[in-house]
Amino acid sequence: MASIKDVAAEAGVSVATVSRVLNDHPSVSADARTRVLAAVEALGYRPNAVARSLRTDQTHTLGLVISDVLNPYFTELARSVEEEARALGYSVIIGNADERPDLQDHHVRTLLDRRIDGLLVSPTDGGSPLMLDAARSGTPMVFVDRWIPGVEVPVVRADGRAAVRDLVAHLHGLGHRRLAIIAGPAATTTGSERVDAFRDALREYGLPLPDAYIGQGDFQAASGRRATEEFLDLAEPPEVVFAADNLMALGALDAVRARGLRVPDDIALAAFDDIPWFVHTDPPITAIAQPTPELGRAAVRAVVDLIEGRPPQSVTLPATLVVRRSCGEPPPAAGSPHTNVTQRSNP
Repeated sequence: MASIKDVAAEAGVSVATVSRVLNDHPSVSADARTRVLAAVEALGYRPNAVARSLRTDQTHTLGLVISDVLNPYFTELARSVEEEARALGYSVIIGNADERPDLQDHHVRTLLDRRIDGLLVSPTDGGSPLMLDAARSGTPMVFVDRWIPGVEVPVVRADGRAAVRDLVAHLHGLGHRRLAIIAGPAATTTGSERVDAFRDALREYGLPLPDAYIGQGDFQAASGRRATEEFLDLAEPPEVVFAADNLMALGALDAVRARGLRVPDDIALAAFDDIPWFVHTDPPITAIAQPTPELGRAAVRAVVDLIEGRPPQSVTLPATLVVRRSCGEPPPAAGSPHTNVTQRSNP
């Protein structure tokens, strides 16, 4: 069965142009429209269920499917998406996947049925047939924060590898040698990427990452607590726990306190995904911050470019290490700010 990519190749146009012809978009030239319709006829192409759900007229509405609305990172991301969309004349409908692929697909299907103009998704995993179908059908779509390898849509994300390297260098400089990580789901790109970055950084300093020092989490607080309890039960517990997202870090902090232990006196704690709460914990938590508002704005601009026929751009921005007090850092000098941000240029 012919795909929309086959039609585009036959007609000598982009997939986006084929989509606009099929949806009777007025921006397509008469010549391109003729070639696309001829290719459709020659190949016997028939739009699939996802393609049939696309708009016939613009609704000036975007869909946003985020992984977990209770995660402060995604809450801030949704806010920046909504603000940028409003500035560009679009409204946003938000779906919360709650880290569940089935719920993610439910929201994607519902949004397509409502004939949104474009879709922003932070995928919960890379195996959703509906997500693949939506991407291949020509739906204007952008992945934000996470992505599905091999699916050719723009990706807007932060690169945390340099910041993770900075964190490991910082911990090594403080004298820590036994470092553990609470990883996110391996099915997500952010879950696997952060573990790989941590392992590579440890290798640079000749430090091992034994299997016992890799806790499996799911980007939820309960999994952070459970993994930290397992670390603390080891004959030789780690000196530092690095949680690969903020909610797992809060769960780790709960586990430490439940044992009557203190951060950083008994065990140090660091996190990926800085949140405003971290400056109010005792001690304030050292974390890796993503440029969340900038990511939200860039994602909206990318999907609007797709909708309006302009070449979209993938965007990668650097994450930043924010040094506080949870890893045994010396107290700040009198009169100096309590937070030190290590600035980085684009990697």
